[in-house]
Amino acid sequence: MREGAQLTQAEAGHRYEVFHTDCPAREVVDHVTSRWGIWVLISLRSNDLRFHELRDGIQGISEKMLAQTLRALVQDGLVRREVEPTTPPQVTYGLTEFGQDVSEPLTDLFDRITQRLPPRNPG
Repeated sequence: MREGAQLTQAEAGHRYEVFHTDCPAREVVDHVTSRWGIWVLISLRSNDLRFHELRDGIQGISEKMLAQTLRALVQDGLVRREVEPTTPPQVTYGLTEFGQDVSEPLTDLFDRITQRLPPRNPG
């Protein structure tokens, strides 16, 4: 898949065959719905974050998995990566327009789930 590819039906003038194993949209869906992809997208909904802020904010994710997830989401065109030429370089991640569009229903889904769960018992 080419870097920054945004999968729209209008561009190619045809529908993606999402049930076919070679459909490029499947790879993006796999990245978005992966164990960590959804949490990265939800974390970036409100503001841009640096790598360590994402790592610290998403409990349980390893640096390796965060790096792999970010690389895939950047390649899919959902996340943008900005490098400031400082020593050491400061890297900030944020959602592209495509990423904002995709993450909106994920945030809605998360909100619906958390609103319907019964209260947790302390201890």
